[in-house]
Amino acid sequence: MPEPKLPARPRPRGPLTSLQLTAVAAVAGLLLAGGTAALAGPYDSSGQRVAEARRAAARPAPGAAGPQAAHRPLTSAGLPSPAPSAGPVLDGLRTGGGDTAGGRGPALAGRLDPLLAVDELGKGPSASVVDLTSGEQVYGNHAARAATPASVTKIATAVAALDALGPDHRIRTRVEKDGHRLVLVGGGDPTLTARAHPGEYASLRTLARRTAEALGTEHGTYTLVYDTSRYAGTTRHPIGPNENLAPVTPLIADEGRLDSSDHGPADRSTDPALDTARRFHDLLAEAGVKLRDEVETGDGKKAPAEDLSGSPKPGDDAKGGEDAKGGKDGKGGEDGGIASVSSAPLATIVERMLTYSDNDIAEHLARQTALATGAKADFKGGARAVHDRLDKLGLPVGDTSFRDGSGLDRADKLTPGLLTALLAEAARKDQPGLRPVLTGLPVAGFTGTLATRYTAEHNKAGTGLVRAKTGTLTGVNTLAGTVVTRSGRLLGFAFMSHDAPDPMAAQAALDKMATALAES
Repeated sequence: MPEPKLPARPRPRGPLTSLQLTAVAAVAGLLLAGGTAALAGPYDSSGQRVAEARRAAARPAPGAAGPQAAHRPLTSAGLPSPAPSAGPVLDGLRTGGGDTAGGRGPALAGRLDPLLAVDELGKGPSASVVDLTSGEQVYGNHAARAATPASVTKIATAVAALDALGPDHRIRTRVEKDGHRLVLVGGGDPTLTARAHPGEYASLRTLARRTAEALGTEHGTYTLVYDTSRYAGTTRHPIGPNENLAPVTPLIADEGRLDSSDHGPADRSTDPALDTARRFHDLLAEAGVKLRDEVETGDGKKAPAEDLSGSPKPGDDAKGGEDAKGGKDGKGGEDGGIASVSSAPLATIVERMLTYSDNDIAEHLARQTALATGAKADFKGGARAVHDRLDKLGLPVGDTSFRDGSGLDRADKLTPGLLTALLAEAARKDQPGLRPVLTGLPVAGFTGTLATRYTAEHNKAGTGLVRAKTGTLTGVNTLAGTVVTRSGRLLGFAFMSHDAPDPMAAQAALDKMATALAES
């Protein structure tokens, strides 16, 4: 089975303006409203996200000769040198410059009110726009009215998780030894992979190798046990079986996907914990560990180690693969484990979640937030933990309702005002740990769920300048993110619609509103 590859990145139609070119080349510069000093962690001295800079440098220049380069996933190894400094863009954003016609008061209302009133946006659409330099709301239309947000809920989940855990937090998967029992303990890493080329993500193959090395010359036959006790409650989302989300369990590899994809809809395992344990059993055997044929759950239930379903194992045809080390040099750590692997930093996981609207990551991050704050790690507890964390930050959660971390639950209710407050919080110079919320947003016409949008003549002015999280459910279309205006002002926006007669027309109407901001 070939390793997964993302589709080629669509190219914007027509020439880009100098402001667009600057914004695309220094993609992460958009995150630094109000001036940000050099930051610790995964940022360079200009305040630019290192991962973002590298992805920007890897992107061919608009109008370059030759075929468009393939859109590489976030797991790609051997990334090129960072992009040039984002200084020119940042200088404009630091001043908060621009005239009052470029993003304030009546002038902005004159642009947005007619666009919000179109029939394509259904009944009672709502909007909020804030200046991310000052945090001031510069436009509001029913901004305090709660509505179903769909996937823009992930912005809230990202802020809560980063605030509770920190951007450098890593999630560990470990193996413990209890006599002749090897216990595979799921830590809730949604990016754990069994594929041969894990890039920066934790590898099940590496964990098997480290386990075999830890056992050394010890003789005997072991029983593999898997432990999913870190989470509570049902694994199944209220929407039921769905190709957009696997059962939520703390032990899962490759999001339970039954094909070679790494994002987007796919057929999923009905029991990803058992399938992951079976895969680990095979990898241990390949590493020379003698095992009994059955794997057991932590409560002693047994299942055949061999997967009788005949499901393909993505990446089986490839060899090798390393990942970030867990514990001390991959050892189990102070909890008695003999081997472990750790996820990429939470900042990287959040960016991946937002770029590809990854529901699996979102539900796990809600549970990780619950664990960090002492709440129950189930759907209800995760949603409550997100709400409470945002409330602790002083954000306007009064009229909101959280039911999950991904936004798949139609009972979620958020306001445009909360969404823009979240973006403003992430842009604050005293909140550098929240910056991945901004750097993870898809770039119009280039990345993630906006890769194929903003390429039409009527909205191409937003290409490269709009970065936004999309949201779509039946009858629900939302868009929330950031945009750089012609005068260099960085705005945060949230547009919400429901009961739209045509989802594609509603999507285009939302894009037109964001483009209007870019042209202001």
